[in-house]
Amino acid sequence: MSERGDDAGAARPSFQRQVWFWLGILAVLLVALYVFSGILLPFVAGMALAYLLDPVADWFERRGFSRLAATLIILVLFLILFVILLVALVPALINQLFGLIERLPELVGQLQEMIRPLLEGELAQSLGIDSEQVRSSLFSFVDEGASWMLTILGSIWNGGVALVAILSLLVVTPVVAFYLLYDWDRMIARVDSWLPREHAPTIRELGGQMSRAIAGFVRGQGLVCLILAVFYSVALVAIGLNFGLLIGLGAGLLSFIPFVGTLVGFVASVGVAAVQFWPDWVWIAVTAGIFIIGQVLEGYFLQPRLVGNSVGLHPVWLMFALFAFGVLFGFVGALIAVPVAAVIAVLVRFALYRYLASPYYSGGAPPPAGGTPAP
Repeated sequence: MSERGDDAGAARPSFQRQVWFWLGILAVLLVALYVFSGILLPFVAGMALAYLLDPVADWFERRGFSRLAATLIILVLFLILFVILLVALVPALINQLFGLIERLPELVGQLQEMIRPLLEGELAQSLGIDSEQVRSSLFSFVDEGASWMLTILGSIWNGGVALVAILSLLVVTPVVAFYLLYDWDRMIARVDSWLPREHAPTIRELGGQMSRAIAGFVRGQGLVCLILAVFYSVALVAIGLNFGLLIGLGAGLLSFIPFVGTLVGFVASVGVAAVQFWPDWVWIAVTAGIFIIGQVLEGYFLQPRLVGNSVGLHPVWLMFALFAFGVLFGFVGALIAVPVAAVIAVLVRFALYRYLASPYYSGGAPPPAGGTPAP
């Protein structure tokens, strides 16, 4: 009996070998992500779309629809809505974007003329501010920014890259989303059957926490961004602000990164409003008030109700993940940054739980009451 137990113990892989095994799989995934990042966009978008729409498919199934019928209904409705938004918004957004880039130096020049009295006033002279140096630095910054934007846009459109990317998104993404949404439950069951039997309950618990964190943030924060984008764009267009649709939608979508969307939208809209409405301070104040109302709406109503406090993603960690993955893997990296950040956060909390419950922390003594968080 003891020999059999020894054989079973010898056959079981050591903890160190398990760690190296999973680290090797992680390294392979990272290398594959880096190598194929240029073609992964429609596949990642399809996976994200299937993940976001899976609860809707489950809702249809609970009401008697088959999985195939639910998948077809959801994707057809989504594609119709997407095409409507594409036809209604994209031409206007492109026109406003190129118009903003073209007029950017002129707008900044007008802002400079407006603040010249402040730069040349007695207060500026008493503080030793060189108005000419400030003006030249500002012009240089704007020229470089405009050149950079034009270069990026030119590189995107040259060689048909934009056309290929758009076609791949419009064709490949719905196909990937359809198959993944249709087979979602079977894929989850198949992956579950591959789990190491000894650690399957723990992995299932961690997977559930990861799914709740990703779903809570991505679905909740995505809805917050959509509401803010509609609010900002409608409000700015309603007051007649130039480029209001572009600034409003951009500010709302950038709200996925904490504070960035509001800050960018506030600076851009107030700057444009100052040039457009000067010397009528009322409309400039109204423009600023729109973003103040949006920030209050997000902080005190939308975030608590749609995202909640159980996601566990700190804003600083989220911003770091978005910038880090964006730099490493481009736009695809930015898309997967939030799910990866949620996964890492769950694993770190689990590792901390195991550490606080181990002799490495307590030195052999029992851990203090309330000192170990739930895994």
